[in-house]
Amino acid sequence: MTMDATRQRFLMCRPTYFAVDYAINPWMDPTAPVDADLAIRQWEQLRQTYVDLGHEVELIDPVVGLPDMVFAANGGTVIDGKAMAVQFRDPQRADEAPAYRAWFEAAGFEMYDPKHVNEGEGDVLLVGDHLLAGTGFRTAHASHAQLQEVFGYPVVTMQLVDARFYHLDTALTVLDERTVAYLPEAFSPGSRAVLRRLFPDAIHATMADAEVLGLNAVSDGRHVVLPAQATDLAAKLRDRGYETIGIDLSELRKAGGGPKCCTLRLRQGKASK
Repeated sequence: MTMDATRQRFLMCRPTYFAVDYAINPWMDPTAPVDADLAIRQWEQLRQTYVDLGHEVELIDPVVGLPDMVFAANGGTVIDGKAMAVQFRDPQRADEAPAYRAWFEAAGFEMYDPKHVNEGEGDVLLVGDHLLAGTGFRTAHASHAQLQEVFGYPVVTMQLVDARFYHLDTALTVLDERTVAYLPEAFSPGSRAVLRRLFPDAIHATMADAEVLGLNAVSDGRHVVLPAQATDLAAKLRDRGYETIGIDLSELRKAGGGPKCCTLRLRQGKASK
């Protein structure tokens, strides 16, 4: 089966000031050593992979004192030229919100401010004509109504139940407009039932692959960029006709991040094939 790749526009932030200075998720251990130079090299490999695939990569300047700003997916939600800014749950990340908001405004997006805690594309994933919206650890359930009003897509709430998979994009990846891969154990029984109804042909990841953030992946409909350590998931994807590209982001994983965390999709309108 031949898959179609869609050229995409991404926003990324170089991990110039990356560190693990605090713990706001189970992955973070401030006592463990972090190699900031290695994190930059691994991130640069991810950025270059996107460029080599023909995608456009925009960059936002990193800010001193914001070590998690590299995780651009949490900076906002951008669909059809509209950008919803974010409100972080944790004070350690609060100052990232105005930095990303300023970038969206300068780039000409129609801006909307959040009324509730909302951690951007980390918890908001567009699949065809639906928005899957995560809640349970970060983004507030109350924010889902605003997402629907702003973007005009039906919003389907996804209840996360495992703190290791604290954002939706750590438990589920969008492969194309009809297909997702996910870890069933990361979701409540009701959310699992909804996923089965919406995506009967979904790929189920193993816990072993989820534990290396294998589902924190980026797909253009043909190529899937995912953590190199997620070997079983990569094999399942290839069996379905996708081309996989493994990237080692093990240093950034010390803060709970993978390829998708580092990548915010900028949807100006209908993407071109």
